[in-house]
Amino acid sequence: MSDATRAFYGRWARLYDVLATLPGVSSWRESAAGELGLARGDLAVEMGCGTGANLPHLRERVGPDGRVVGLDVTREMLERARGRGDADLLQADAARPPLSEPVDGLLGTFVVAMFTDPGAVVDRWCDLVRPSGRVALLHFTRSERAWARPVNAGYRAFVWLSSTDKSRVRDVASSHDRRVDAGLEALAARTTDYRERTLAGGYLRLASGQVT
Repeated sequence: MSDATRAFYGRWARLYDVLATLPGVSSWRESAAGELGLARGDLAVEMGCGTGANLPHLRERVGPDGRVVGLDVTREMLERARGRGDADLLQADAARPPLSEPVDGLLGTFVVAMFTDPGAVVDRWCDLVRPSGRVALLHFTRSERAWARPVNAGYRAFVWLSSTDKSRVRDVASSHDRRVDAGLEALAARTTDYRERTLAGGYLRLASGQVT
């Protein structure tokens, strides 16, 4: 992940934490964690854990005997994640995660579109997961519902504001959506029992699959 991305999220870590922990957002995170099918004693890993809003949901599922690992490239994000979900926190690039132990469930929320080659990154993530373990990805997307068309302008503005690609990409929202598509296509290719559904009026895509 680029230095620009690290600097951007370091600068806005406090605001990101506020948005990430809004009451309505918790149900999305609960749904994403639920897709992993975790059991007591499992090892759950979150790539790009940010300020740790998902970590308590993972901890709840693996229980006191399980292990939760949160990985993020930004020090300021991890500082805010400390104390959430009783997790081991690693400062590292999620595109090249320094993990060797087989993972039971791997979660990535709002992170796939940050990578230049999201398909290759998701492929690496699947390599870390044991056979029959699951991977779940949650990301914003443009809603295709008719009533949402006027709101899509706000979606494009939100993606533009949160992007570090402004100087290199002419249509940030379209680039963002293509990267999400690439990540989910890679997940579908590497897994069985692939599932995909939308949340938040079609503005969120939640996908998961079982690694073979």
